[in-house]
Amino acid sequence: MRSILVQAGRDAGMGARLDTAMDLARVHGGHLTVLVDTPVDKYVTVDPYGGAILAREALETALKEDDALAAAFGERLAHDDVPFDVAQSELPQIDALVRGGDLADLMVISRSSGLAGDLSLNASCPVLALPDHTPLRLPLGTVCIAWDGGSEAARAMKAAVPLLQGAQDVRVLTVATDQPNGFPATEALRYLARHGVKAELTELEQGSSVEETLAAEVARLGAGLLVMGAYSHSRLREFLFGGVTRFFLDDLTAPPLLMAH
Repeated sequence: MRSILVQAGRDAGMGARLDTAMDLARVHGGHLTVLVDTPVDKYVTVDPYGGAILAREALETALKEDDALAAAFGERLAHDDVPFDVAQSELPQIDALVRGGDLADLMVISRSSGLAGDLSLNASCPVLALPDHTPLRLPLGTVCIAWDGGSEAARAMKAAVPLLQGAQDVRVLTVATDQPNGFPATEALRYLARHGVKAELTELEQGSSVEETLAAEVARLGAGLLVMGAYSHSRLREFLFGGVTRFFLDDLTAPPLLMAH
């Protein structure tokens, strides 16, 4: 994880994002990119006749404020020991982060931004979604991997290997269901072993739901990170009926999530 992209902002989660990204860059000898985005589309409205109206003064104010924010990040990071750059964009927020993620190994955002679901589906790099006031604690203690045998879970696990190699305890969690699985959990253990990661398999009997069963075990173990595939079911189905991804994105007590689709 040599190239780390962090979503910049003035929100409550910025401190946790920046601390996490800087710690990861230090551990992995990486480079940090702070992305400041001023989405111009927020300041454009369409009238009933199809014309576009630009709120020019509001846009100019926002651009000046974000230029000042970018300069402040530059001054702050210049006094630290992490190589960095500050990037600026005027694209819609999702588009800016997805484009930035094309040349990143990891993207660090806050769950409260509401962007984690879209980014996990569209970004080409894994997404680390943090609670507002909970940075990722390094070195990692217990890490849980939610395993259902699907491609999404496999991609998330592969993306997490650099983090798992420094963890004290790695648990692969599976929930017994009537649905046929893809790769058995033993294959996940073999893959991790080839990368020097010793992991333990825990097979759980399903309680009221798969997501609640997983959440209870993650909480019992006191995991500092949950690695999971994002939206193994369609996003519409999860919106209508719920699902593991939606559950953990909405769970305020869940640890940081590393997700990939």
